[in-house]
Amino acid sequence: MCGIVGYIGEKNCVPILINGLKRLEYRGYDSAGIGLIENGNSSIIKNKGKVSVLEETVSTLNLHAGLGIGHTRWATHGIPNEINAHPHSNEKNTLFLIHNGIIENYQTIKKGLQNLGYNFKSDTDSEVLVHLIDSFLTKDYSLSKSVQLALNEVEGTYGIAVIYQNEPDKLVVARKGSPLVVGLGEHENFIASDVSAILAYTKQVVYLDDGELAVVSKDGFTVKTISDKEIEKEIHEISISLEEIDKGGYPHFMLKEIIEQTESVRNSMRGRLLVNEGTAKLGGLADVVDRLVNSKRILISACGTSWHAALVGEYMFEQFARIPTEVEYASEFRYRNPIIEKDDTVFLISQSGETADTRAALHEAKNRGALVLGICNVVGSTIARESMAGVYIHAGPEIGVASTKAFTSQLIVLALITLLVARKKSLSTSEGKKITDELQKLPDKISEILKLNDQIEQIANEFKDSKNFLYLGRGYNFPVALEGALKLKEISYIHAEGYPAAEMKHGPIALIDENMPVVFIAPKDSTYEKIVSNIEEVKARGGRIIAIADDADGEIDSLVDYVIKIPRTIEMLSPVLNSIPLQLLAYHIAVIKGLNVDQPRNLAKSVTVE
Repeated sequence: MCGIVGYIGEKNCVPILINGLKRLEYRGYDSAGIGLIENGNSSIIKNKGKVSVLEETVSTLNLHAGLGIGHTRWATHGIPNEINAHPHSNEKNTLFLIHNGIIENYQTIKKGLQNLGYNFKSDTDSEVLVHLIDSFLTKDYSLSKSVQLALNEVEGTYGIAVIYQNEPDKLVVARKGSPLVVGLGEHENFIASDVSAILAYTKQVVYLDDGELAVVSKDGFTVKTISDKEIEKEIHEISISLEEIDKGGYPHFMLKEIIEQTESVRNSMRGRLLVNEGTAKLGGLADVVDRLVNSKRILISACGTSWHAALVGEYMFEQFARIPTEVEYASEFRYRNPIIEKDDTVFLISQSGETADTRAALHEAKNRGALVLGICNVVGSTIARESMAGVYIHAGPEIGVASTKAFTSQLIVLALITLLVARKKSLSTSEGKKITDELQKLPDKISEILKLNDQIEQIANEFKDSKNFLYLGRGYNFPVALEGALKLKEISYIHAEGYPAAEMKHGPIALIDENMPVVFIAPKDSTYEKIVSNIEEVKARGGRIIAIADDADGEIDSLVDYVIKIPRTIEMLSPVLNSIPLQLLAYHIAVIKGLNVDQPRNLAKSVTVE
């Protein structure tokens, strides 16, 4: 899992590979390496740790090559070390391979190869694949044919790039379940797992689909299926700019992306709100809207932060569209033989559009005849292409591993879909206009919240040494409690739990003492009086209370130790605003602790393996 980049052409590929790997660092990794072939010579340089260590090593070697591949690894099989890092090679050091994914039957293949005399250096499943390809090369098959034959024996997922000293005019790539793109240039071509790695060199790309293999030369490419059927591929123009994936003067991508929410929320709504009609227009759903409106049930499948957004969506769909809605962990969805009917609609939410478990849920729902709709951020991603229809959230590139602006944009899109469906059912124009009016006001209200950054940093300094946190919310803001706790866990490594506030008495209250910070999401909505009661219970037990409250709330100040007051909005949209102070709180605690907020340990931005 993690990052792939490759080059074939007339330039020295070494700086291109290193720069590409730097662009992929945000995805999370534990080791890095490059493999080069030039004039009958081949070399691999790899190490445990950061790309900067690799760059320093490479800078002392005066390397030059027109063909090369690079990789950042996030460990699945085998510990993070230099031996397990990619690229992997055959025993002659003439064949190099990098691999994202998991080869599920690698042990069986490995035994067969050992019986043929192959020796293994690493603990990875990926090394098995390079030796398997080599076993076909020894039978005088070409590189592309050897890759094809090897992949037909493989079970699992892969995004691979392979180069061979005896065929230095080509770079072979293939994918199944792990993203790959081919970037097109003049007398040079590129490959990558993420367009960010090659955006500095080209904006024209071809997306590979599952079961496809591409042979890339400096002057062109061909694509065929693993079963040997040739395919014509469409060339896409990348719309994002290099500036969008830079820090822009901020110390961290995460802070930049929190600040960008004023614009990302606006962009998620741009051109979609019909304010005078009190509804929304979503071109991506135009062909399926009648089927969506008449759905007997909605299921939403997602992972992590996207799952929390889905929970808010459940409240929205049921309150306004009056359609029974269920939220499923994508990682559990297909393993429990779910009941899915042809008049169900299944939404898949994924920032990257590549999440392995969410893609698997998509296939399960599609196979059972449901209407399958994607909610993604990355244009051209697999879920976006494989869904029957869908909506892009238009949050812009999100580089920080801990999702911030994608979460709030997902909430906006779920609100727009709810508005569209509800207005086509029974929601009145006047009620619809209340929602559209409040949606329009959100960017300005987010700007007001961001002005509280210094106050939130001071609160963070008070709690930087805490070992545990409890986050409590009700109704629409219970998922916000979950998301706030997740943000803190992800980047500060402080144990935190989110609960419905009423559930506190069913167990978590036993944990509360003077050392336990408790964060309450307490807007003046339909649950306010109940939340105040819960605050009193925590206060009586000595808990230290931080509240997120409405700026007009004058009574909560005396009940809590710290209060962050933010602009009020309608109940269904309150999660958009309430989540932002929690993002800033987590961010500042992690920064004060001296942690890498953009690349938290053990985490990857896009989880492309199960």
